[in-house]
Amino acid sequence: MSALVPGTVLLDQTVAARAPWSAVVSRGDVLTIVDLAGNQAVDCLLYSADDTALRYSASETIGRQGRIALTTGSVLRADTGLALMTVIADEVGVHDTLGGACSKESNTLRYGQHTRAQHGCMENFLIEGVRHGLGVRDLASNINWFMNVPVDPDGALGIVDGLSGPGKRVALHAEVDTLVLLSNCPQINNPCNAFDPTPVRVIVSRPDEAS
Repeated sequence: MSALVPGTVLLDQTVAARAPWSAVVSRGDVLTIVDLAGNQAVDCLLYSADDTALRYSASETIGRQGRIALTTGSVLRADTGLALMTVIADEVGVHDTLGGACSKESNTLRYGQHTRAQHGCMENFLIEGVRHGLGVRDLASNINWFMNVPVDPDGALGIVDGLSGPGKRVALHAEVDTLVLLSNCPQINNPCNAFDPTPVRVIVSRPDEAS
């Protein structure tokens, strides 16, 4: 399984089930996220690498594009309107902007006290973020790649089986040097990971000039 956009591979790593990951993707480079086994949610935070106060904003992104789901052509923006990354290729077609990140607290509230020992994506973001000088106050709304969160007619959000499949990919072009934090979601209490978290693959590549 290769990068979704042709180019020179600069980094190619497997992110273990339940694990965090981060890297700075340089302007012009492309991050491909590969759902290796299918039906695995990948939570994502984006920051300008030059100024982490400029971070992904769901409201700005949704408002500018006029739809809640992300797919090819979606521009991922900070609250100033700055374009951080653009979805340039997508083999799934729908990625979530509303479901948020699971945490010990939300697990306990939704699924009971017996889940309190289970770490979530918020904990992964904090573990990985500290490597880049980020803390609780630096966390913001997040993207859920491959996650299927339909909105019911009454406005309620559902978390159901994903639309992805083994090997499906999404590719993001960096509009500025972008710090990317990923949490390969550890959730086992709802269908977002088919109740069985699995590894994903991340590839950073430099597109061919001809492409």
